[in-house]
Amino acid sequence: MDTAPDQLTFRDAAESDVPALVRLIESAYRGAASRTGWTTEADILDGQRTDPEGVRAVIAADSSRMLLVERDGEPIACCQLEHRGPAAYFGMFAVRPGLQGGGLGRQIITEAERRVREEWGVGEMHMTVISVRDDLIAWYERRGYRRTGKMTPFPYGDERFGIPLRDDLQFELLVKPLQDPLPEGL
Repeated sequence: MDTAPDQLTFRDAAESDVPALVRLIESAYRGAASRTGWTTEADILDGQRTDPEGVRAVIAADSSRMLLVERDGEPIACCQLEHRGPAAYFGMFAVRPGLQGGGLGRQIITEAERRVREEWGVGEMHMTVISVRDDLIAWYERRGYRRTGKMTPFPYGDERFGIPLRDDLQFELLVKPLQDPLPEGL
């Protein structure tokens, strides 16, 4: 467990964290509560974003971890990190909606990149983002991620990933080299 200068605690999530993690992830992306933040997917997807089994699978897998971020012992953010050979995958990124927009996400992604670089020795971070999420993709681009144009289809018909409200959803792969950190303030 590591504590950052602003009293954030970063730790690997445990089985006992699953209910709180599911609530956190759902609150950042789905339903009325998600509209408090800017990462909501409520206009493009209904239904669930994840479920206990999906979160549990990330925690249990040998090649992945769920990084839990707490302030004063309370979960406020999380992200999935998965070791995939020379790269790491970044997913299930959620920040409590009322805390979005204040730089917390930037701190978390920076810490996640540091950890995978140091612990796994990877040279790239990969993620997939729904391609119609222009504001979110722009946020990642400001942090050094680049669009690849590589698309994978959205799993229409599999409600474990949500109920689409439009028919043009697909995932785009974003990639960032991890050799050099970005300058402060970006």
